[in-house]
Amino acid sequence: MPTQHPVLLFDGVCNLCNGSVQFIIKRDPEGHFHFAALQSEEGQALLSQFPERPKELSSVALVEDGRLFLRSDAALRVARKLGGGWPLLYGFIILPRALRDGVYNFIARNRYRWFGKQESCMLPRPEWKQRFL
Repeated sequence: MPTQHPVLLFDGVCNLCNGSVQFIIKRDPEGHFHFAALQSEEGQALLSQFPERPKELSSVALVEDGRLFLRSDAALRVARKLGGGWPLLYGFIILPRALRDGVYNFIARNRYRWFGKQESCMLPRPEWKQRFL
C-alpha cells in the first residue's frame, strides 16, 4: 500500500488523537499528511509492512519515505511540517528518545481517562475525506 504522502496512524476512538488529527489538518493546508486509524484495515495493512510496528494501539505511528516512526519521533516529525511556529518543537529531537518517549507514554497511558474515548472511529468531514486511507 505505497503512498506518496506521509501517513499518520492514530487511535481512531481516542478523543485526544482525533483532536490531534483535526489540529494537524487545519495547519497542513497543502495536504502533506494523510491519515488512517490504527484499528482500520488500511492502517493495519500499512503497519504490517514493518516488523517494528506497535503491538497495541497506544502509539501514534508515522509512515514516511518507506520508514516507520513511533511515539515522540512521529509527533516531532509531524510538528516540523506544520505551519506557524510548530516546527520549533522539532528542536526537542535532541533530547534522548527514552526521555521523550517517557513523557509520550505517560500521556498515552492516561489519554482515555483525561480526554475520553468514542465508541467508534471518527468519520472525517467531507472536505477531508480524500486525506484518509
